[in-house]
Amino acid sequence: MAKKKSSSNKTSMRRGSQQLRIIGGDWRSRRIQFADAPGLRPTMDKVRETVFNWLQWDIEGKLILDGFAGSGALGYEALSRGAKEVTFLEYNASAASCIRESLQSLDASNAHVHQTDAIAWLAQNTELDKFDVIFLDPPFGRDLLKPAVDIIAEKAQVGCLVYVEVEARADLSCIPENWLETKRKDAKEFSFMLFEVE
Repeated sequence: MAKKKSSSNKTSMRRGSQQLRIIGGDWRSRRIQFADAPGLRPTMDKVRETVFNWLQWDIEGKLILDGFAGSGALGYEALSRGAKEVTFLEYNASAASCIRESLQSLDASNAHVHQTDAIAWLAQNTELDKFDVIFLDPPFGRDLLKPAVDIIAEKAQVGCLVYVEVEARADLSCIPENWLETKRKDAKEFSFMLFEVE
């Protein structure tokens, strides 16, 4: 379980960082730093609110994988809402360091941050079937969704929920037939959806 928010909501800004706001759960309204790294775009507040409304009964006590963590926004929201454990994967060293520092400021002991190539980590991991929810929000324009989905499709447990956020008109032909699309929203520049592995 996430620790209750502390009496102070102040966060000292590290050089070259920006802030996001946790929108729900125990840490609601806490401001968290994230690295000002190329291509990093935190999932917007309204999108996170929608996604976690979709997932409101599927986070507490569950094991979560934030596959392309970036700012860490999705993982923080899951921890704030009572996830048992969140694993963050982030290639950019500065962004990964920022996630670690923010988790420390939140006193979150139930999180693991791996500064690594997400595709390589997924390929090498033999316990992907332990995750209940997987977030896939890869950097746009880098063709990372298909290799991630191909690996997860072979290893994910039945009932696993997979959140996907992609640029508008992205090729989704890589999504397996046994992934049931349960929710979807399309915006001008991107789309986001939730699948359940059958």
